[in-house]
Amino acid sequence: MAKVFSSNRSTEKTINAIDRKREQERNFMLTTAFKNAEELAGKLVQRLLDEHIIETTSDRAMREQFTKVLREVADMEDFDIQFKIAPLRSLTNDPNFLSLYLTQYIIEDLIEHPKVQEVYGDDLDIYAAVDSVLKSIRP
Repeated sequence: MAKVFSSNRSTEKTINAIDRKREQERNFMLTTAFKNAEELAGKLVQRLLDEHIIETTSDRAMREQFTKVLREVADMEDFDIQFKIAPLRSLTNDPNFLSLYLTQYIIEDLIEHPKVQEVYGDDLDIYAAVDSVLKSIRP
């Protein structure tokens, strides 16, 4: 017969504390990304070009596009972010949700940008390049 676990108060407190901490980290990252969008976008585009992930006719247009995305993601609902990153959730252990979001953005949306000629690399290569820049804002 299966053992029935009753939820006790200390377990609930621990779970709530973990949830609060994750929410605080998420809010911190989104706020930091919004405030430093231009700087992060510049570093991100440079890294993607250095790693030969994207090929573009305009670095400036890419910086502007990533600045826009970093500012917009701060205002998005959690459901929309989770929906976007769902295909990549199991890509790596302890993933950075913002890096996953931008990776999926590059794979799905950026490739359609008129200034993007090609996107190279697999999902993990793109995630590694994006996360190498965004890990600086992860608490």
